[in-house]
Amino acid sequence: MSSATDEAADAAPDFIEVGGGDGRRRIAVRRRAGRVPGVFWLGGFHSDMKGTKAQALDGWAAEHGRACVRFDYSGHGESSGRFADGTIGQWHEESLAVFDAVCEGPQVVVGSSMGGWMALLLARALARRPASRASLAGLVLIAPAPDFTEELMWKNFPQEVRDEIMTTGMWRRPSAYGDEAYPITRNLIEEGRNHLLLGGSIEVGCPVRILQGAQDPDVPWRHAFALTHCLPSDDVVLTLVQDGDHRLSRPQDIARMLATVGELTNG
Repeated sequence: MSSATDEAADAAPDFIEVGGGDGRRRIAVRRRAGRVPGVFWLGGFHSDMKGTKAQALDGWAAEHGRACVRFDYSGHGESSGRFADGTIGQWHEESLAVFDAVCEGPQVVVGSSMGGWMALLLARALARRPASRASLAGLVLIAPAPDFTEELMWKNFPQEVRDEIMTTGMWRRPSAYGDEAYPITRNLIEEGRNHLLLGGSIEVGCPVRILQGAQDPDVPWRHAFALTHCLPSDDVVLTLVQDGDHRLSRPQDIARMLATVGELTNG
């Protein structure tokens, strides 16, 4: 990446307001101008737009002259709000608001972990309304975690953790990716049930590519396999990375992600 590209990647973000009244959030957005199809990044739970994959995607977009949009959910990165106040519905609202406000023309949406759930919710929302100035050219889902609050958290929590969440409203979950435990709130779990996708048909209206690590301790490969059964489109490809973990951030994983994005943008 050139120094000019580095400077662009490190430039201060723009901000857009999402929500109203006491629920207003100030969402940090970085937009790279370029040709379409562009790429739209949706990060994971407790991650931000300066992560390895997001930065690599922005660098790829700069190299190929593609438009690229990244942002931080409320309570993440440079956006306003507390992480503990966030919900799936709130972060979905922000994803859709940024997509509508900033993106133009066809977009390849790249969603990592929770971002995979956000990408599917975004696709469903777009399919249910009249066409707007931005559309979907494809989805690239990396260790996608739709319904994770229910299927991967609540159903797997020991009873004492469930009891703590229900009685105190929060449990602090130790993180495998940092020193600080992060809060899992009762509101996150209960509100997440309004946005469950697995078990039904998910109409996305575009090609879908799924990259999944077989050694992922957070999102088992069977979860990604179950997702494929909810996608009726013929153009769905699941790539299982035999030695891959949850992050899929090794150089070979990044190369695979960028090649997949390149395929869908014809770049």
